[in-house]
Amino acid sequence: MELYLKYFLLGLAIALPVGAITVEMTKQGLKNGFMHGWAVGLGGMTIDGLLILAMYAGFATFLSLPYVQMPLWLVGAAFLAYLGYDSIRNADHDITPADEKTQKSLARTYRNGLLVAVSPGNLIFWVSVFGTVLSDSYNDSNPIAFALAAAGVLSGILLHDVGLLSIVAVSRRVLNRTAIKWVSVAAGLLLIGFAGYFVYEFITDLMAYIKA
Repeated sequence: MELYLKYFLLGLAIALPVGAITVEMTKQGLKNGFMHGWAVGLGGMTIDGLLILAMYAGFATFLSLPYVQMPLWLVGAAFLAYLGYDSIRNADHDITPADEKTQKSLARTYRNGLLVAVSPGNLIFWVSVFGTVLSDSYNDSNPIAFALAAAGVLSGILLHDVGLLSIVAVSRRVLNRTAIKWVSVAAGLLLIGFAGYFVYEFITDLMAYIKA
């Protein structure tokens, strides 16, 4: 139980800083309600869970190779730039008032969560930082410790998502359509900003690789 609690708090701390997933969750939560925001979070957690399984299977070394990571920067930048552009272009669309039932598909917002999570920032974090932390809890004779640690981290992330979206759901009831539109525009600009950062990281890694 102590191991689970330790990694639960770690997962909560991981989720607190504002990142691309948080931006997309907030935007979808404001425009279409709690469930759509949570669908984004679940998309992100799906990738997190798959990465945990990949590390358990020994793929962390492969994912940490420079010639694997560098293309991921560009792929992630393309995904985030697309989502940012779409957020700005459709800022005034798909807004459902709090007292109406949304018509937008949950599968679509879940897909957005997957796209945001399949980014090099997320992959590299799990491989380099979280992979190192989890490796301390894993050994061949006691894989249950690894499972408890992974479950703790995912539970912490889940609590953060539910708490954030609860606040968003309350805020949605007092914001008008125009305010939500501009939140969507701001979210799009932030996503494009993350995309630009990924391109910068790609160039930096490429220059370092060439010099090496």
